[in-house]
Amino acid sequence: MEPTDLRIALFSGNYNYVRDGANQALNRLVGYLLRRGAKVRVYSPVVENPAFAATGDLVNVPSFSIPTREEYRIPSRFEGKPREDLETFAPNIIHVASPDIVAHRAVTWGREHDVPIVASVHTRFETYLQYYRLQWFEPVIRMILRRFYHRCDAILAPAESTAAILRAQRMAKDISIWTRGVDREQFNPGRRDMDWRRGLGVADDELLVVFLGRVVMEKGLDVFAAAITKLRERGVPHKVLVIGDGPARPWFAEQVPEAVFTGQLTGAELARAVASGDVLLNPSVTEAFGNVTLEAMACALPVVAATASGTTNLVCDGETGVLVPPNGTGAYADALETYARDPELRRRHGAAGLAYAETMDWDRINDAVLQVFLRVASKRKR
Repeated sequence: MEPTDLRIALFSGNYNYVRDGANQALNRLVGYLLRRGAKVRVYSPVVENPAFAATGDLVNVPSFSIPTREEYRIPSRFEGKPREDLETFAPNIIHVASPDIVAHRAVTWGREHDVPIVASVHTRFETYLQYYRLQWFEPVIRMILRRFYHRCDAILAPAESTAAILRAQRMAKDISIWTRGVDREQFNPGRRDMDWRRGLGVADDELLVVFLGRVVMEKGLDVFAAAITKLRERGVPHKVLVIGDGPARPWFAEQVPEAVFTGQLTGAELARAVASGDVLLNPSVTEAFGNVTLEAMACALPVVAATASGTTNLVCDGETGVLVPPNGTGAYADALETYARDPELRRRHGAAGLAYAETMDWDRINDAVLQVFLRVASKRKR
């Protein structure tokens, strides 16, 4: 088969109504597939004012908002227009990007119509439960996920560390890597702006610690705040720059009073803010990859991060940053203090991270997904 033979139906719980690394990766993938001549149809909830314009043809799937997290929606129904559109489109590949209700229905449809199914993993949903005191529910979630992935022909994981966890949890046997790239025209050290930093009240000799991402508890805000508190108690000159927004912002602002909150930024403003920092602190353990980590590395920032899935494939401990046990607040503070007192080490680790980021080309990365699609489609055709 050739790329032009492919008709791909992509099901995503969030394609463009909230901006995050996962849906931006999906949009880049669709753009690449379209350039290669494949036909793509995207099925996802549609809102009146999405975070960014969708790439490709988007079909609205009925959905409802999540209680206490109204910015996110759960696809709820596959019958009616979405199903009619799918049957008219007649895909020969189904790609499911989130294990929601409609994705389960799409998998069933694919199996009934002998259409191969590829699932991509973008986050470790089971790890979210600890932030909502629902750890007891984790075995049930794993059972549901295992059933979902076992009905797929292949799985795409964003990092080998995530794939290893999926294998250990017996989620699938056919697992390929779909890593992530970075837009190096947007994210690069040339975006650093010392005047902009000074305008925020940051002295040139102060360590500017960056948080980048959605301001939600599952990003490890409690650990971040505890590490910064220890740094403050040690008398290490520093400031905190929080790039992003979310429902936990009021709580976070109370815990980290020295922080400057930029709100959500995009484009050149986002790149300037990241590049103007000195170190990224990323204590999240819920990431399957960690796009923000790679974006910081592309701006030549060293990264202090949790030893967790995704991150361990990006951060080389002692070379591009420091890896810390997930709840080791003292170790996080130690790493930050070391960087504060040794600017040359910051520069050296940042340069090594930049060298790695320069190898992460989006077209090469997305071609790996295309090859998986061609493989499973050809196998089913035979």
